[in-house]
Amino acid sequence: MSPWPESNWTTPQEFVILGFSGWPQGLRLLLFTFLLPLYLATLAGNLLILGLAVVDPALHTPMYFFLGALSTVEVAYTLVLTPRMLAGFLLPPGSQAVARSTCAAQMGLFVALGGSECLLLAAMALDRYLAICRPLYYPQLMTTGLCWCLLASCCVGGSILALGLTTAIFQLPFCQGGLVNHVFCDLPAVLVLACGDRQLQEQVLLAACLLLLVLPLALILLSYTRVLVVILGVGGPAGRRKAFNTVASHLTVAVLHYGCATAMYARPLSSRSLEEDKLVSLIYVNLTPLLYPAIYTLRNRDVQGALQRVVSGRTPGTVHQADVN
Repeated sequence: MSPWPESNWTTPQEFVILGFSGWPQGLRLLLFTFLLPLYLATLAGNLLILGLAVVDPALHTPMYFFLGALSTVEVAYTLVLTPRMLAGFLLPPGSQAVARSTCAAQMGLFVALGGSECLLLAAMALDRYLAICRPLYYPQLMTTGLCWCLLASCCVGGSILALGLTTAIFQLPFCQGGLVNHVFCDLPAVLVLACGDRQLQEQVLLAACLLLLVLPLALILLSYTRVLVVILGVGGPAGRRKAFNTVASHLTVAVLHYGCATAMYARPLSSRSLEEDKLVSLIYVNLTPLLYPAIYTLRNRDVQGALQRVVSGRTPGTVHQADVN
């Protein structure tokens, strides 16, 4: 319960994103100079993967359908968060005021995109499981229609969760002002400003973390364990190496995503430090999205081959089902 008298509870008409405004200007300029190239590289890398998945016939497979969808989500994710964060390094303190509706929209989009990505990684693990563990039935099971249904389910699931969490938080009064000690309208940073009994909102947030983080990660680890057993037991060295590289890339991305998200959100407010959360946000907002295209392009010969064909203007002679054999 809030120590403020209930009669003094007010709802601010706008929120002020504090970001790193308390840091020296020189340090903020240095961070801007360092993070801007990372942001541009993230956009370029994800747009490159999306473009290759669309234009190259050799990548018109379920695996690269989901990879292109993941890149689309990452582009939208960075567009929602990063430009405003970068602007905060250049603007004077207190100048990042946003309307209540804008703050809610940013929070909702962040949760929707993050939740969709969590579910999408699980769908990618299902695709790899069927491709490697059920190769004879894979073409009949993983059809184009099923791919679109899985993608739609991921987006709808993330959107429903975002609507529920955002509504639950913004229906509370905010008697402690509208100063958000973060680089964007993140859930814990806004929820900590709320008055009254916010136990329900905290429980809903923790339940959402369990649903979107712990459960999908457990399913991914179980499926990839089964995949690794199959890879080690059948096929020649070249096929095992190719399949293992694909699984390793997917598993690395999953561990990075779920690990960062779990460390950030699967904790009660009482054990949080918003200053530490801000520092960690520099990693999962700027660095983690950049690692995804780097992991997939550097370790994936199909993507490298597609890039070479696009650059040279050649067309693939035979469209192979990537990483199935």
